[in-house]
Amino acid sequence: MGKLRINLILVLIFLFGAAIISRLVFLQISQHDFYSALARGQQKFFIDAQGERGQIFFQNHDFPVATNKNYYFVYASPSGIPQEEKENTAEVLSQVLDLDKESISIKFQKDSLYELLKDRLTEKEALGLKEKQLTGVYLGEEKLRNYPYGELASHILGFVNKDGQGQYGVEEYWNDLLAGKENILEGERGLLGYFFTNSKAVQANGANLELTIDYNIQYFAEKLLNNAQKNLDIGGGTIVVMNPNSGEILALADSSNFDPNKYYQENDLRVFQTDAIQKIFEPGSVFKPITMSGAINEGSVTPYTTYRDPGVVEIGGWPIYNYDQRSYPGDITMTGVLERSINTGAVFAESQLGNQKFSDYIKKFGIFEKTGIDLAGEILSLNKEFKKGYDIGFATASFGQGIEMTPIQLVRAFSSISNGGKLVKPYLVKKIKNNGNMTEIRPEIIESGVISPATASKVTAMLVSVVENGFGKAAKIPGYYIAGKTGTAQVSFSSIGINQSGYSERTWQSFIGFAPAFDPKFIILVKLNNPATKTAEYSAVPIFKDLAKYIIDYWQIPPDYEP
Repeated sequence: MGKLRINLILVLIFLFGAAIISRLVFLQISQHDFYSALARGQQKFFIDAQGERGQIFFQNHDFPVATNKNYYFVYASPSGIPQEEKENTAEVLSQVLDLDKESISIKFQKDSLYELLKDRLTEKEALGLKEKQLTGVYLGEEKLRNYPYGELASHILGFVNKDGQGQYGVEEYWNDLLAGKENILEGERGLLGYFFTNSKAVQANGANLELTIDYNIQYFAEKLLNNAQKNLDIGGGTIVVMNPNSGEILALADSSNFDPNKYYQENDLRVFQTDAIQKIFEPGSVFKPITMSGAINEGSVTPYTTYRDPGVVEIGGWPIYNYDQRSYPGDITMTGVLERSINTGAVFAESQLGNQKFSDYIKKFGIFEKTGIDLAGEILSLNKEFKKGYDIGFATASFGQGIEMTPIQLVRAFSSISNGGKLVKPYLVKKIKNNGNMTEIRPEIIESGVISPATASKVTAMLVSVVENGFGKAAKIPGYYIAGKTGTAQVSFSSIGINQSGYSERTWQSFIGFAPAFDPKFIILVKLNNPATKTAEYSAVPIFKDLAKYIIDYWQIPPDYEP
């Protein structure tokens, strides 16, 4: 009797387990498409119930550069389309939606309740479908991110993916704030950051952001890079414009823009990278003023200290030449070294300063740390070769070879010369409007006294002489003192993906400068990848001049003297 009872219990357990398994099979396999469609419908409702993502504006520009817009999408329920109508329905859809008929027909053969055919429909496409009234074909509506200006400033903005997550740029860095996940509001907060009102979960609206970017300067900078692609055959390039006193980024232009409205059409993820913060380079001679600043600040040299150019310097058995193996006879001042961009003169200045102090100044200028700019994905070179401490490494770094940085690091370092010795933090978000409150982001000084104001003034005068008398003459704007420096650096094989030591024939050509020199309102870096010119004097410098002249006229900056 006891065994019978046990067996009966086991049988009941078995039958109960079998019933559960069969039900799971029914739900997860037989009815998979039904519940997937149901889940998607619930997801759509959930998304629509969320608070609206915050908008993004440029300073002094009334229209948003990133906003939200209602879009139609079209989907089909193949199970609801009569078999005899499927071919004709596919034909009509291919014409109205400009889609491949065969791909639509393949979806129609599936035994499913939901097949997305196309999203982000145009008004014409949506109207055409409404008129057709196709059986088993449905229009839905969803709110998606919209970028009214297309490719403009795409590397600054980034984009929002179909899951509502910010990707790259400002959209990623400030995602939580834009999405309303960091709002501080009165009321009771529920799970996942939602607030409960009348028994309904409603997510707080996201904050609006006002960027430091000036629409007109950004537009003109991008236009100059587009022209450089046509006229100089550049392999890429970037322009950074910043207020050197505050760190406000006024423009951040990249030559390889994309349309954030159609980000999904891009096959190469590298197109989303921002050169200014995500690509390192060896700056070349634009780094010489950094070397000179350290040496002058320590009293190792003055702008008038002279040396004699030997034409070639040997360090540890390695020869160092001037550009094009030129030599410069007679006594040459340190100002002359910058004017003519003499490599051996930079090596001399570094030798007077000493390797350890030189390394210390590179650190003080912020080359060994990220800038902390509020954009997603900033990278940092570890500068492993330089930090090995070889004499040849210090010597070549004095003129900007063998030491790596991002363009934004170089701009920040150079700004210390223009602003009296302060290391500022570059930033992009100027104001945050959140729940009716306005918060203004204040400039941040990372370090004071990188160099003394006296040193900064002396090096500025030397850089003015570069533009007045040296290789930077093409940057001269009548009536204004411009401080700047050219740089033409060889590109290492490793930088172009070749597993080989040494340098290729490719070049990075750049010019960095600020104006007005003795009361700077802006600093500009123009960096071009392998332009079809021999040196930066003929590529980056004219672009700098065009942009600097545009800003001077746009801001109506008073002249320094009568031209």
